[in-house]
Amino acid sequence: MHLDSCRELKNRLRGRMVAPADAAAPTLALGIGEPQQGRFRLAVRVRESAPVSDLLARISDEARGEVDVVEVGEVQALSPFAPDALRKPLRPLVPGCSVGHPEVTAGTLGAFVEVDGALYALSNNHVLGNTGRASIGDPALQPGVADGGREDCDRVGELAAMSELSDVRANVVDAAIARVDDRAGHDPGRYPGGPVTGAAPEPGGARAVEKVGRTTGHTRGRITAFEVDGLRVAFPGGTLVFDDQLEVSGDGGPFSAGGDSGSLIWTGEEREAVGLLFAGSRFGGPDGTGLTYANPICAVLEAFGARLAAP
Repeated sequence: MHLDSCRELKNRLRGRMVAPADAAAPTLALGIGEPQQGRFRLAVRVRESAPVSDLLARISDEARGEVDVVEVGEVQALSPFAPDALRKPLRPLVPGCSVGHPEVTAGTLGAFVEVDGALYALSNNHVLGNTGRASIGDPALQPGVADGGREDCDRVGELAAMSELSDVRANVVDAAIARVDDRAGHDPGRYPGGPVTGAAPEPGGARAVEKVGRTTGHTRGRITAFEVDGLRVAFPGGTLVFDDQLEVSGDGGPFSAGGDSGSLIWTGEEREAVGLLFAGSRFGGPDGTGLTYANPICAVLEAFGARLAAP
């Protein structure tokens, strides 16, 4: 179907079938799937298809079969597991390295941004802000605690701002920024393949993308859905709902894993930032290794009045 028709259908179905603030609503997210031969499909993501099989059949009927239904299991805010090179203390700071709040295991420093001429490190709220429980001024550590980071010797900055994470309405952004200490140093252009040149206002679908993260390093994939609404994500304190998210599938394996939260996602050809990685599913995707979810980068930057730092 045409893009405008797909958006209209998605919004109509969401208003009738998906209630983001209602814990009893079906675990179902709706987005716009990657185009095939110039036509878009309604992307439907479900935790388990069996309990909502009748609902899926009705959705397929309304979409005249132009749907892409994927069973993904639980979607979780990504936490760390196996070690890799980006977990070591790194000075100057570089994109992809391990960072975290002292009460958080570890996540990823995604990018450097500027706000009113000052330099900040960008990651997720659940990485630098302890899912909203931190206080402004709390230290940011590199590496994170799970990688041996300590407050007495590994502080590289302090929490300056974090997005609100609401449990009563849909969220768009899970992000936080930390003011970088001068002594820590930084290298904003040090991404695999060269600097990321700016932010893409319209990510779209079927675009090749890349990221560098603390756990899985440099990976490649493609955007398989965008404008995903009603996405339920499990955080340590409970489940939160997100709208307008990007979905990415890895090329020949998982695009991300635990501890990659906070990674910047950029397009492979244009080298423009498109998203801030924050969550992943247990399975789903072409090879069944899981799907990755990201906040649209323009919404993240707008939340802080920020721009990407020049390399």
